[in-house]
Amino acid sequence: MRVSLAWLREWVEVPEGAEALAERLTMAGLEVEAIEPAAPAFSGVMVAEVLEVAPHPDADRLRVCRVAAGGEPLQVVCGAPNVRPGLRAPLATVGAVLPDGTRIRRARLRGVESHGMLCSARELGLADDAEGLWELPPEAPVGEDLRRWLELDDQVLEVALTPNRADCLSVRGIARETAALHGVPLGGPRWDPVAAAREDRLPVAVEAPEACPRYLGRVVRGVDPAARTPLWMAERLRRAGLRSLGPLVDVTNYVLLELGQPLHAFDLARLRGGITVRLAHAGERIALLDGREVALEPDTLVIADAGGPVALAGIMGGAGSAVGPGTRDVFLECAFFAPGAIAGRARRHGLHTESSHRFERGVDPAMQREALERATGLLLEIAGGEPGPVTEVVSEAHLPRRPVVAFRPQRARRLLGAELADGEMRAILERLGLACEAPGEGPWRVTPPSWRFDLAIEADLVEEVARLHGYGRLPETPLAGSPVMPPAPEGRLDEGRIRALLADRGYHEAVTYSFVPEALQRRLDPEAEPVRLQNPLSAELAVMRTTAWAGLLLALQRNLARRQERVRLFELSMRFVRQDCEIKQEKTLALLAAGPAWPEQWGLDSRRPVDFHDVKGDLEALAAATGAPGAFAFEAAAHPALHPGQSARVLRDGEPVGWIGALHPEVAGALDIGVPVVLLEVALEAVRRARVPRFEPLSPFPAVRRDLAVVVDGAVPAARIAETVRAAAGPLLRELRIFDVYTGPGVEAGRKSVSLGLIFQESSRTLTDEEINGVVARVVARLEEAVGATLRQ
Repeated sequence: MRVSLAWLREWVEVPEGAEALAERLTMAGLEVEAIEPAAPAFSGVMVAEVLEVAPHPDADRLRVCRVAAGGEPLQVVCGAPNVRPGLRAPLATVGAVLPDGTRIRRARLRGVESHGMLCSARELGLADDAEGLWELPPEAPVGEDLRRWLELDDQVLEVALTPNRADCLSVRGIARETAALHGVPLGGPRWDPVAAAREDRLPVAVEAPEACPRYLGRVVRGVDPAARTPLWMAERLRRAGLRSLGPLVDVTNYVLLELGQPLHAFDLARLRGGITVRLAHAGERIALLDGREVALEPDTLVIADAGGPVALAGIMGGAGSAVGPGTRDVFLECAFFAPGAIAGRARRHGLHTESSHRFERGVDPAMQREALERATGLLLEIAGGEPGPVTEVVSEAHLPRRPVVAFRPQRARRLLGAELADGEMRAILERLGLACEAPGEGPWRVTPPSWRFDLAIEADLVEEVARLHGYGRLPETPLAGSPVMPPAPEGRLDEGRIRALLADRGYHEAVTYSFVPEALQRRLDPEAEPVRLQNPLSAELAVMRTTAWAGLLLALQRNLARRQERVRLFELSMRFVRQDCEIKQEKTLALLAAGPAWPEQWGLDSRRPVDFHDVKGDLEALAAATGAPGAFAFEAAAHPALHPGQSARVLRDGEPVGWIGALHPEVAGALDIGVPVVLLEVALEAVRRARVPRFEPLSPFPAVRRDLAVVVDGAVPAARIAETVRAAAGPLLRELRIFDVYTGPGVEAGRKSVSLGLIFQESSRTLTDEEINGVVARVVARLEEAVGATLRQ
């Protein structure tokens, strides 16, 4: 929001300079990002009148002019196409300095002396383009310094507003805040309602009152199409960052900037029948003022006539009903649109307008008649015309109501750590326009004004008291309290320990968006119905993820594009799953490994690509940290995002807790990922649940190891073999090691030899050969029975 200091002072007495005001506004939460001059530096430029124009004797395109600038008439040579007698324009006199540093000197142009230079707005840095001299209005005072007359030494504040402070998206809004901060009354121009000069009305119907609770319109006939926007208005628009586009448009823009209420002017002759405020019909389209034609969706609010949509409500008008140079009759529209009905609709079509910016955040629902009367008065003053009566359609039931908020002064003092008097707090709230009822006992009843959408709870009012009292005036009081040691249950693996372990294994932690592209989400989890966002940041962030793999794969894409060939990422994050009528949030641990298995080095084959077993080993390291590595198992299963035959379901205590596997080639191709990728995702709770450590004394008796080589079918997983051995061996088995897998000569085709190391130990005695042989025999028999194993000869 750009605010001219001179315009602001029309509304409120500002007893300080721009820098001090900017500091005060910033400390009150309205950050002033920049202070800019209203015009670039130049000097010696006067308001002048062209008295006579004669041809140049030696140049067809030049004219010799007699110019009055407050003293003796001056001779000035000019080549502008619009120079003519009676024209008033800026004159850079001899000695003047222009914005580009040019110093004006007496000169001879093709043999004719010139005592100055008549200027265009571009030459003075006040316009980007110009087609001739800057034509000043007839009332411009000849001989007056141009900077002084137009107040070009004014300064412009660039205020960055947070979305909750839509009430300050106007000069009056900033003035209201400034008045409250300084404790001075709010002033500003006053205007009376404009009486109807004729009975012309345009029928108005509102079919969507929940989206448009209040709609006002007014017919104005006979405006002068040749009228020009007065210079004072054009200058204020320029300083606010808007171009002058003619009186009909400039008046609506001026009221928008002054009061914060968007308006729109329709060419009455181009409307068919009455106005209807409704939701768009399927298949409707509209050509907009910016030249684009857009397709409308059924949740888009439109302004329509008998022929169809003529404007996107609260966003932009249509080209088919736009005012132009020949417009003589207009229909002025002023409405309150509910923020929820406008939010996101502009971005859907790649638009962001001054109107949508305000309506999305909230406009004062009580301001529409005032703004329409202001616009009518300005339009009649500039372009004449005869207004009809105001037509108003209102649905009181759908208009927002400001809630009554209970405010406890003692609680405010406790929260702020400052002993503020009740009288001071009440004065602050009332300066902000809040109505306070303070009974003898109990909390105050405070009602926010219609323009403050952001005040709804007691904490909001406490913040307002702190802002206006001054954050810098609040005492710095050390917080009192006793340190509390958070519990650290031994049966839980700390998230910090998980992060550290993965970092030790070469992974980097990633933090990715919970919002992901819908197409990617469907590729990774086609069976889940994702949660759609009603107001997405962009089309690429339209749904909530049901798997953290989406964010990690997008991060991998960016890393590969930056020539990072070996990528290891992990993320502790939420996934969002529909469950019945609710959205279930589940915290998960996701890993992604891509590229070579090892960093480039001489000691290992760094060209070997990462595979399923590398990431499986990382999960087993986490499982070991829980103290219950045997609780985790892997079960071959198919997943739509994972490579067939290279994927498995992760189990803990027999319950599914996640997935592991290589990325499916079709998904990798669609994402243009040309390196091997292995993914893992498990419920975080599964790896946080740990076994409580228990002390066991070391056995003083020797351990005995027996090695077995058994031949099994090639499809039998090692985990099943280990499970069978442990069940058969019983408590004497202290450790089981699978140390070799062999296929080849000596082993039947389709089968494999698995070498097992069994370590036995008893804590109270030395085991005998007979005991160990009996256990080994039991193990061999159970393996033969369970998995069809035979001893390798």
